[in-house]
Amino acid sequence: MLKIDFTLLDWISLAWFAACWIGYTFFSGFRSAKHHRLQDALHSNIEQWIEVLYQRDLRIVDTSVIANIERNATFFASSSLLVIAGLVTATGSTDKAITFLSDLPFVQHISRQVWELGILLMLLIFAYAFFTFTWCMRQWGFASILVGSAPLADQASRDEEALQRHGEALSRVVWLAIYNFNLGLRAYYFSIALLTWFVHPVLFILMTTWVVAVLYRREFRSRTLKALLAGLNRAP
Repeated sequence: MLKIDFTLLDWISLAWFAACWIGYTFFSGFRSAKHHRLQDALHSNIEQWIEVLYQRDLRIVDTSVIANIERNATFFASSSLLVIAGLVTATGSTDKAITFLSDLPFVQHISRQVWELGILLMLLIFAYAFFTFTWCMRQWGFASILVGSAPLADQASRDEEALQRHGEALSRVVWLAIYNFNLGLRAYYFSIALLTWFVHPVLFILMTTWVVAVLYRREFRSRTLKALLAGLNRAP
């Protein structure tokens, strides 16, 4: 029978990590029903952009905006693949890595199982980030197609119902792209916290808590959020 060489503190820190990640995802969605959230404020500004889009006959500016945003998702998707490749390489140097980390001050003794599980969790996190960012890239591609199929200004004035349906579809696709990009970024944030598990479980718990605090601060209390909301409240 396989014996797992984990301490109680290791199990507690892993459970806290999972609870914080999953719990914050639900908390963010629940709190956004009554409080402004960064991604929702950004989406509201994008809805204003869509309204202006229909007034232009040439959509070069609009397609450029989408292309610039899509490049961010492309960068993170490529970075995720590079990190995955590095982690796969690290699995072949387990003994060297354990010896190196064990010689560092303030670092707990790392067992082979802790190292291997940590690397496996990192692989899963970045695989999840890769799939999330690539799906985000496809959604921005769908958004660019919808921009290309947007009715011209004179056509939009004649068919308000078709214009509304098109605007809702474009707005929804853009919101989903923003949402998935945000999920991918969270994976990167929590992967930084997971790195500290190799140092000490207590530091892992503290770092995970700090990541949640940073996410909350930026999503609900940041100056960027206030600036985006100010743009919404500004008179045309």
